[in-house]
Amino acid sequence: MKRHFLLFIVFGLFSSAYSLETKGLSAGSIVNTWIWEKSIGGTSNPYTATPKTSGFNKKIVFTPEGRVITYKNDVEIRNSTYQIEKGIGYFDHSEHDLITFEGKTYIIENLDNQNLTIVSNNQDATRSIYKR
Repeated sequence: MKRHFLLFIVFGLFSSAYSLETKGLSAGSIVNTWIWEKSIGGTSNPYTATPKTSGFNKKIVFTPEGRVITYKNDVEIRNSTYQIEKGIGYFDHSEHDLITFEGKTYIIENLDNQNLTIVSNNQDATRSIYKR
């Protein structure tokens, strides 16, 4: 009976550890090529920019090695590191998944198999939307 009880406890610990691990954003889920769809300015500077209105295409590539490569019209313009961590949002003072690259920190507002939306974590709050 003790053996079954001990086995039950060990099983419970491993199941809890697994569920805690999968609740946060993993860096692997952002790894891919993302094509810029549009950017929307914050309340102090409202605007909408798209590849058509800006006159250029943009894509960002997040690598598994922690690099982000930015392309403008298929020409590499930046190659730097990125970091994903938990942090506090500027406007709502709540915990979010944050990504920092190219000297700026963004809140990861949406990330799924096809969509990435990041919001500048500052008073500007510019939102950029990317698709795979």
